[in-house]
Amino acid sequence: MKQDRDRGAVNGEPTRRPVDGRSGRAATLLAAAPETADEPVEATLSDKPIGDYAMLSDSRSAALVSIDGSVDWLCFPRFDSPAVFSRLLGEQAGFWSVRPVAEARTSRRYVPRTLVSETTHHTGDGVVTVKDAMALGARTRGHELGARAPGVLLREVTCTQGNVDVEMVFAPRPEYGLVHPLLREVPGGVLARGGADLLALSSPVPLSMEDGTARARVALSDGDTVGFALHHQSSWQDAPDLWSQADIAQRLADTRQGWETWSQLHQSYEGPWRELVDLSGRVLQGLTYFPTGAIVAAATTSLPESVGGTRNWDYRYTWVRDASMTLQALWVAACPHEASTFFQFLAGAAASQVERDMELQIMFGIGGERDLSERQLPHLPGWRGSAPVRVGNGAWQQRQLDVYGELLDAAARLPEVLENLDSDTRRFLAGVADAAAARWHETDQGIWEVRGDPQHFLYSKLMCWVAMDRAIALADTLQASDRVERWRQVREQIAEAIHSDGWNEQVGAFTQAFGSDDLDASALMLSIVGFLPGHHPRMLATIDAIDQQLTDERGLVYRYRSHDGLPGEEGTFLLCTFWLAHALALAGRTTRARTVFERAVSFVNDLGLLAEEVIPDSDELLGNYPQAFSHIGLVNAAWAISEAEDESTPEPQPLSPQQAVPSDAHVVAEGS
Repeated sequence: MKQDRDRGAVNGEPTRRPVDGRSGRAATLLAAAPETADEPVEATLSDKPIGDYAMLSDSRSAALVSIDGSVDWLCFPRFDSPAVFSRLLGEQAGFWSVRPVAEARTSRRYVPRTLVSETTHHTGDGVVTVKDAMALGARTRGHELGARAPGVLLREVTCTQGNVDVEMVFAPRPEYGLVHPLLREVPGGVLARGGADLLALSSPVPLSMEDGTARARVALSDGDTVGFALHHQSSWQDAPDLWSQADIAQRLADTRQGWETWSQLHQSYEGPWRELVDLSGRVLQGLTYFPTGAIVAAATTSLPESVGGTRNWDYRYTWVRDASMTLQALWVAACPHEASTFFQFLAGAAASQVERDMELQIMFGIGGERDLSERQLPHLPGWRGSAPVRVGNGAWQQRQLDVYGELLDAAARLPEVLENLDSDTRRFLAGVADAAAARWHETDQGIWEVRGDPQHFLYSKLMCWVAMDRAIALADTLQASDRVERWRQVREQIAEAIHSDGWNEQVGAFTQAFGSDDLDASALMLSIVGFLPGHHPRMLATIDAIDQQLTDERGLVYRYRSHDGLPGEEGTFLLCTFWLAHALALAGRTTRARTVFERAVSFVNDLGLLAEEVIPDSDELLGNYPQAFSHIGLVNAAWAISEAEDESTPEPQPLSPQQAVPSDAHVVAEGS
């Protein structure tokens, strides 16, 4: 890598200036002669492994910082805002790097019980540690994590041994790299203006600037500390006050304490794989948009499902589909408060649609927005040439009948919320059940949002059954007892259809859609949602078929292998592998469940993070990142295995008693 050199030389001689480090020891800024104008800003390509990145979050937006110290993705002020750094998707689209000049051996971790990353670089001459965090609101604690977040990214560099030269390169490119901002030096740092964004970098050292890029090189000795802070405002607002070194140190410590108090209040899981479960809970909190309680599916857009292919989607939105599984995971890995907030967001976003007899939308913006129209960004080549890069998601207009069951199952998991339901929400949830009863026999696009022809997908029918089942259990609370007989009749009709049309005798398993010969991992949900006991012969046969025929040579599970209307093939799905472990646990096959679970978690990166998939014939992660669904699957499978191994474990979701399907042919479980 070409070494960056500061252009602050005086009369051709490097300058040496004191740095206001927290330690008070002497550090120096190194400067050298200017580079020629035609030298590139940076040679790094947008193809670093996805698992190279740590996620930072303030429960409003997220940043991804690579193991070598480059922030290659950051959206301000919301998860779904245009990125100010997006080198993740194109090398010219902006970054902010802080790292040693010399080659280094590097390790990192999250500071325990936080999303503050700590990266340690060992060079030949010394050791330097970089702590990175999205600043939380001052003194926000517990349930208030995310309140008053100032929109600031903090980076603190400390030399703990010997001497280390550190280079800093700041190349903001707002609006996904379309804007090349103007940089202006101000006391205490630099301002970058361009488009709708105003960025202010608090820096303890002077910066050289050229062509929208600021640089510095700092010589640190044992005990020296320098801190940087990146602030964001809209372009029409006044420039923010820049922070001193004391401010940066104090806010970093406060942010760490905020995460620690949140974890202390929320995380009490005592089962196997506790560290991974707790980390997954913090990831879900990090993917939560505090003002509304919405949880994004992932922090990124367009990290592909197929390398070099076109399966590139924007996941910075909230899917109703994820609701019930998310709430169970929050119950295990966080606490009911967050689960209640997420449910209330979904119910509020969707309520008026059911009232007007509209199709229930499958996904929403994190502020409750409904129009998520999809467009392409042709100026970005995509991660490893995976184009097009998309923002927005056209799936918002799809029809997915499973959402009715997801909402009612989510409601059934929250008795403390149901005790205080207002009349509008009661009417809405009863209307959701009525809509499922009226539409369950129709076709849709299914859980996987296929862009081919609509079908009678098994999972969609199953979740309509769940809608009826949970509505019956909640009828008194919903003040809808007069509808119970109708709901029971429809529940029986759906169960009969699933058994007669969803079961394929030739395949020996429940299949993807009525009349289909194709396996689909979503059939594992038959026992997870309580339609069948885990040990039912047809359930066991379906588990075995998926375990043997829908996995790669490593035992990782594909969603399906059938044609879905899109070119190319995707990798194995981590969520589906966790579903397999979960279903095996419910079947009483705990040894096999552990084997499958541990195979899936072997693909976490060094911080414990997961993307959506694993690349075939590789151990690299694939897809948007970090992926909420993968971490949700991890938490729920870990809990299921723990529960199966220890009958004394309390129930994770306090559902009201469920009504059994009134037919000997349709056996149901008493909970999931």
